[in-house]
Amino acid sequence: MTPTSDTTAGSPGGPAPAAAGAAAAPAAPARRRSTDLIVKSNLLLVFLALCVVATLLAPEFLTTRNVANLLQQSALTGIVAIGMTLVILTAGIDLSVGSVAAFGGMTVALLLDHDMNILLAMGISIAAGAAFGAAMGGLSAYLSLPSFMTTLAGLTAIRGLTYLLTDGEPAGGGSIPEGFQLLGGGFIGYVPIVGLIFVAVTVLAALLLRGTTFGEYVYAVGSNKEAARLSGLPVRAVITAVFAISGALSAFAGVLLTSRLTIGQPTAFEGMELDAIAAVVLGGTNLFGGRGGVFGTFVAVLLLSVLRNLCNLLGLGSFFQMVVTGLILVAALILNRVIEQRGARA
Repeated sequence: MTPTSDTTAGSPGGPAPAAAGAAAAPAAPARRRSTDLIVKSNLLLVFLALCVVATLLAPEFLTTRNVANLLQQSALTGIVAIGMTLVILTAGIDLSVGSVAAFGGMTVALLLDHDMNILLAMGISIAAGAAFGAAMGGLSAYLSLPSFMTTLAGLTAIRGLTYLLTDGEPAGGGSIPEGFQLLGGGFIGYVPIVGLIFVAVTVLAALLLRGTTFGEYVYAVGSNKEAARLSGLPVRAVITAVFAISGALSAFAGVLLTSRLTIGQPTAFEGMELDAIAAVVLGGTNLFGGRGGVFGTFVAVLLLSVLRNLCNLLGLGSFFQMVVTGLILVAALILNRVIEQRGARA
């Protein structure tokens, strides 16, 4: 009788459940990828719908000049938000991006004011931003300090250092080379160069995340830091690196702003960290890390810029814009959570 019971492979009590479990295992990542795709597509559809509404309400919205200005204005926030996306993917946060951007802009202005080579001045400014980011990321990674607190301290200290550079006064007025001005204020045809830089930064970041081992490490650390550590991944180095990248991109944005304004402003980028975080969250990146990407952030930056641009074209005040932006962020969070829950139940 025993052999008979052992041969009931087709019975409900046989190995069929194990086979079902094995089939379900690879289905989980597939559901996760589908969920991510739905979130990103949702945002893209909302963006396109908003563009249609903007065109109907304000015919001048689709003019070449307005579209170029829109891309130029969104590029700096977008570059900072791309760096913020990498940090948040590791379950961190960087509140210092605005201060680092202002420092980068002031530094390049001062260096150019002393007739330094343009590329060298830019390199030093961006390297300083990367160093600030690496320092804050290293404190968070190696001393187990909350990134919220380390970067909050950086926000204050680096902004103060920026003011100290020129005693709170603008720098570089009238001494910015024309070649440097083209970087932030120039056009190729009707397309602003800074907009092309934003696109290039987004593409490079996407390739870094999806096409390299480092990108895999970023997602692994954000999904489960302890599991990544036990698997032998260089968790601390990865966290330090993403903060360094965020700092470098923030300083680069500051350099581009100085190029466009032809002057370094110590008060620039105040509140930029909130705009960057808003774009990352609206783009579908999980604040707790491990899920999201730069494409969603790219679309979210454009969506927020279109919204503000439409409000300006309609003559609506900044207070109204703040209310609408906040409501859209809440709606996006609720929508993303609903999609995630449905994906988990699928």
